[in-house]
Amino acid sequence: MRYFVTIAGREMEVDLTGAHPVVDGTPVEAHLTQLPGTQTRHLLVDGRSYTLAAAAGDRRGRWSIGIGAERFTADAVDERTRAIREMTGAGEDVADKTIVAPMPGLVLKVEVEVGQAVRAGQGVIVVEAMKMENELKAPADGVVASISVQPGQTVDKGATLITLE
Repeated sequence: MRYFVTIAGREMEVDLTGAHPVVDGTPVEAHLTQLPGTQTRHLLVDGRSYTLAAAAGDRRGRWSIGIGAERFTADAVDERTRAIREMTGAGEDVADKTIVAPMPGLVLKVEVEVGQAVRAGQGVIVVEAMKMENELKAPADGVVASISVQPGQTVDKGATLITLE
């Protein structure tokens, strides 16, 4: 799996498909372990030690990184999510509480109703696109404010499907 990590405005491509991670085309020796009972992880990269702390509740791939006394924010996104964001225009400025069609398709099932509370990651709608069923999930905790589609309806890429409050 490839990830695109942005730290301090610099984007790096991290490939985790082989035995060792490859960062911007260069293989590195890396070990990541979670410190018991915490959200903190210890990362050892080519002999250099780093402390990583997950940004609590952040579902968009944002991390807080501590290197010595310095603190950075890193955004990490996998290649599939990046491709969907590029196809839909759903960049960092898109509200975290809007579910849009990642590509043209057919709405098969709406799994929620207006007024229903949902949790981040909960399935809310099923869209068939490219002969595959895709369950779209709530990007954040919220309450369903509106549903703009119904089963059997075709949708265009980027169409708003469900909005949360």
